Amino acid sequence: MPLLSTLAGAAIGIGATLIADRNRWKHEDVKEALRLRLDIYTQYTTTVKALGETLRALAEREHPSDGERARALREAFRDSGIGTASERMWLIAPEPVVKASNSVFHCLRRICDGYADGSAVSSPEDRARWEERGKAAARMRKLMREDLGVGPLAERHSPLPDDYDDPAAQ
Repeated sequence: MPLLSTLAGAAIGIGATLIADRNRWKHEDVKEALRLRLDIYTQYTTTVKALGETLRALAEREHPSDGERARALREAFRDSGIGTASERMWLIAPEPVVKASNSVFHCLRRICDGYADGSAVSSPEDRARWEERGKAAARMRKLMREDLGVGPLAERHSPLPDDYDDPAAQ
């Protein structure tokens, strides 16, 4: 009888340890997946912001020709890292975040193409493209924050094109 009690106690102890270890591994996997998504979301939003600023700056700059302007803009888009950041989103993020980030990508592509086709910075068409990008980016950030388990923001992150000229709006 004492031997049987000892064996039962050992089996219970081993079983409890295995269950605790399995739960700990699952918890670590969840934390690592969350950390990975945070890194990917941060890379994507940072790339989006930097690319937008680059496109705007290139569009405002003097270029020897319209062709040179278009080439510089398209090269900046290609070299920005947005393609790589987008692919990481497609591989890791949940579908609603992927769709939202893809929408932002296409908004930036339309901004780039508009500038490459000769649209002036702050023209009505340009303002409409930037407003669309701002709304798409706000939706993307909202979905990212929900996925990460943090609350919503009350403040708009991306200023409207007119806000760049108004220090009080920033």
